[in-house]
Amino acid sequence: MLLNDELGNPFRAGSADVRAGINDFIGGLLAYETRAEGILAAAQAHPDTVLAQVYAGWLWMFLESPQGPPQARPFLQAAERALRDQPSASASDGAAASPEARAAAEREARHVKLLAHWVDGDVPAAQREADALIERFPRDLLVVKLRQYFAFNRGDSPAMLRAILRVLPQHAENAYAHGMAAFAYEQCHLLEEAEAAARRALALRADEREPWAQHALAHVLLTTGRIEEGTRLLEGWRPGWTGLNSFMSTHLAWHLALFYLARGRDEEALALYDGAVWGVSRSYSQDQAGAVQLLARLEWCGVDVGDRWSELAGFIAERGIDTVEPFLTLLYLYGLARAARPEAEALLAAVREADHGRRAVWADVVWPAANGLVAHARGEPERAWHPLSQALPGLVHIGGSHAQRDLFALLHVDAATHAGELVDAQQALEAKRRVDPDEVAINRRLAGIYRQLDLPTLADEARRRVARVTRETRVTGVTGVTGVTAESGPRA
Repeated sequence: MLLNDELGNPFRAGSADVRAGINDFIGGLLAYETRAEGILAAAQAHPDTVLAQVYAGWLWMFLESPQGPPQARPFLQAAERALRDQPSASASDGAAASPEARAAAEREARHVKLLAHWVDGDVPAAQREADALIERFPRDLLVVKLRQYFAFNRGDSPAMLRAILRVLPQHAENAYAHGMAAFAYEQCHLLEEAEAAARRALALRADEREPWAQHALAHVLLTTGRIEEGTRLLEGWRPGWTGLNSFMSTHLAWHLALFYLARGRDEEALALYDGAVWGVSRSYSQDQAGAVQLLARLEWCGVDVGDRWSELAGFIAERGIDTVEPFLTLLYLYGLARAARPEAEALLAAVREADHGRRAVWADVVWPAANGLVAHARGEPERAWHPLSQALPGLVHIGGSHAQRDLFALLHVDAATHAGELVDAQQALEAKRRVDPDEVAINRRLAGIYRQLDLPTLADEARRRVARVTRETRVTGVTGVTGVTAESGPRA
């Protein structure tokens, strides 16, 4: 039976009942909603549907852990069997001979090859197969999303942008496509284009419920220092963050926490950690990474986080040796070291041996960053400052967004300050203050550094900026903090 998914792409199935599961996966992945997880039941109920098996494999690969490929491989094998058992698209009778059936067969075969490369760890080959699929089937927006995911994890923001711009004319009225363009533009530092694309995506939805576009706009507003606007928008959208997978719900809350920290609303940021950023899906890679990020930033702002490191590190330790993605590995390592967990040593040793076909990145960037982060977490700034200095220029290649990788620059500033490298710290902080002159934590640190540099007038000016912003924040009032509940799900 020949069917079309909600994007107009052809696929073959033994029953029309499978279409709902296919569409839930497509819509759920693009919208970051938990309904995408229903593909597992659809794959079980319809073993003859190639794409149901393929998408179930995707879901497991989005675990971003060593357990992903073993869990995905049975679905890959089921997809290969279903592909072999399908009637030949070159047959001369009935629908099997139609151009639509031939297109469906070609698309399914390419999807199976893509998943096989991904499961085998050959991401370059998976990217090439994704590019071929996008060229042949421009309405397959899900493959564009996956292509962006691969590129994002390698810091290749131009590839993210190429993938979506290639097909955007075919998706001119699709909010998710414009949201994908917005984030790709933002990662290329094309902020005006990013904002326009994000606002276009939001305008296409009557309720502005396009979380990836909300997320992209949050990046733009943070990067341009428009803190009050970003806070207002995220607080206004927050009631609609229901039904989202754990990555999206926690990550949007993480962005809101960054806006709070920028204006000295430290207690609210800590409450967001407890109620919205950590605890939704504690075994999931992105939830753990976001929690490490926020705890480290809270401490950078001078907040006492209590025993939260110990609680978080207990869950990270359960991952074992995880070097699937370098950006995530560095965050796991920092969380383990900050909690003084013995597992940090084993993970650090694994970083030194890691390759994954990207030896230069692991050896020249990740390894010095790992040493610097461990030293910083253990309170050894003199040993942290130099390796972090080595790593910073190449960190774009490890994945993560600009806002996420900024944590490593902040920790470098902290190490420089406590190691007596005050010129480095002053230069970095003043460069950051040009974006947001009123950021509270930066001005607090500048006040202390200028005192040590015997520049009392500049220290006083920094203290006055902190006092003014803190006073204005109290006068304008703050909103309450409530938890966000959502189930776990894949990131893409």
